Amino acid sequence: MSASTHTLERPTVRIGDIPLSVPVVLAPMAGITNTAFRRLCREYGAGLYVSEMITSRALVERTEASMRLITHHPSEQPRSIQLYGVDPATIGEAVTMLVAEDRADHIDLNFGCPVPKVTKKGGGAALPWKFELFRAIVERAVRAAGDIPVTVKMRKGIDSDHLTYLEAGRAAEGAGVSAVALHARTADQFYSGHADWDAIATLKEEISSIPVLGNGDIWSAEDALAMVEQSGCDGVVVGRGCLGKPWLFGDLAAAFRGESERFRPGLAEVASAFRRHAELLVDFFGGDELRACRDIRKHVAWYFKGYAVGGDLRAKLAMVETLQQLDDLLGTLPMEQDYPGEAAEGPRGRAGSPKRTALPDGWLASNELSPLQKTTLLEAELDTSGG
Repeated sequence: MSASTHTLERPTVRIGDIPLSVPVVLAPMAGITNTAFRRLCREYGAGLYVSEMITSRALVERTEASMRLITHHPSEQPRSIQLYGVDPATIGEAVTMLVAEDRADHIDLNFGCPVPKVTKKGGGAALPWKFELFRAIVERAVRAAGDIPVTVKMRKGIDSDHLTYLEAGRAAEGAGVSAVALHARTADQFYSGHADWDAIATLKEEISSIPVLGNGDIWSAEDALAMVEQSGCDGVVVGRGCLGKPWLFGDLAAAFRGESERFRPGLAEVASAFRRHAELLVDFFGGDELRACRDIRKHVAWYFKGYAVGGDLRAKLAMVETLQQLDDLLGTLPMEQDYPGEAAEGPRGRAGSPKRTALPDGWLASNELSPLQKTTLLEAELDTSGG
């Protein structure tokens, strides 16, 4: 890292009564933002680190998987949980449970998931099109949360002809949420193309009483600063940009303090972070090394992006079953290798391609729910996590 000589004073962003001196939020990502990854990211930086998306019905039913997903390590403060739901009453029950059992300091509501298994039943990014249902869910969550801040994460809309973010943003503000976050893509874009930062600026112009956070195409600290400058948003939400790059949160903290230092890790530092991630996964899975090693496998390509690590070694790392096997393989890496520059930067994760959003029959015909659509919505909460 390089030294810094300049400090930029920025006002502290508040999410309810939670002060964020560094206005950065880790976006929920299914199978990624478990306790292990959140702890690792927190070791580098500051902000809010949100859980994987949890279905409110499964939480109310206290399924084993949902209870594990809402568990935080004692070092995680404040504790942020993201809920997904399609029924105001069930959302209310889930929030009431979290508050009564002191399991969260911040609750985020997901209205941005574009995954077909969610949208085809009317959930995620499809739901704000049914405006009164959206309003009812948010109002119920805020009421049940009491003093716990509730935020909303959403997309621009279903497609360019069915935008929902401005009306939904105003409704969320009116319902008493503590912040709104906009992933500046439509559902049919999935993660492809470029995020529309101008839409974040438009939302910021519409909403003045609470923070507006921007999400989309934050691959570096410089991207975050550029988004804030271009859109006027109060902070950023980081998703795919931190895959295999937990030190991005250190870069973001420095950038928002006005400092120039950045992490430029050599291969030894990357290997150490990768090993630390695996170790934290073992803890998360209750000491089950095999399960932890199976989970870390998907992170191999992200961590070693741009580094001269041969395909054979990458393949072996993606088959480890014990920490000892992992250590043996990492021990063969050319640890003297320096940071490779641009090859290690840029987009991470699968962008997918634009495609028509899967929706219930007749979903776009009206902003009102039909009897059949009400039945379909009930099926949307059967999974533990929506994706």
